[in-house]
Amino acid sequence: MPPLIEVRDLRKSFGATEVLSGIDLRIDESEVVCIIGPSGCGKSTLLRCLTRLVEPTTGTIILEGKDITAKDVDIRLVRERFVTVFQTFNLFPHLVAIDNITLPLRRVLKMGKEEAEARAMETLERVGLAAKAKEYPGRLSGGQQQRVAIARAIAMRPRAVLFDEPTSALDPELTGEVLRVMRQLAEEGMTMVVVTHEMAFAKEVADRVLFMDAGVVVEEGPAREVLERPKNERTREFLSR
Repeated sequence: MPPLIEVRDLRKSFGATEVLSGIDLRIDESEVVCIIGPSGCGKSTLLRCLTRLVEPTTGTIILEGKDITAKDVDIRLVRERFVTVFQTFNLFPHLVAIDNITLPLRRVLKMGKEEAEARAMETLERVGLAAKAKEYPGRLSGGQQQRVAIARAIAMRPRAVLFDEPTSALDPELTGEVLRVMRQLAEEGMTMVVVTHEMAFAKEVADRVLFMDAGVVVEEGPAREVLERPKNERTREFLSR
């Protein structure tokens, strides 16, 4: 089977600074891949390049067999099928939870009001927040806001969800709420690429772990193998801290 996501020799520079230095990556259908590494190593830049929120300098990104670095690609269609959940939630503060979810369904997928609201309620139920459908983001905890953001993502029925450090702005209790939802999505077979510092989550849920440092993939393999028996000295040093 061809991979769902394939990256070939991806490079990204900001001015004279090369942040990604030749990344090769393959992610298969229903696979959960966690990307770990020190701050500033290029993890979030890699994730943002996958949907061209950041433009690669060189290299090729293939999603579902289509080269999305080609000039004629409709990037809006890519972002419908490969959605990103960010660490800062990005909810509209003037819209209640259900309206935050229905907005992209109606504007992007052109769904009718009733159909969009039914799907929004279904996804709020999945993340345990059906009772909060009419609450504004300002009246929700950080964990609840992030779960609404996840509901908004999965309501699009995407091919994969990309998580960019989804729990980094949360305290430990609220982090647990969000990770439970992500575990559930993994169990349901959702393809997920997760930039994270949550090593216990990566060990439990990920099929593979990639350790990045200074813009390159230093080590990758099955989650428990990388996290419990790393082969690379730099990986061992990072995990020991």
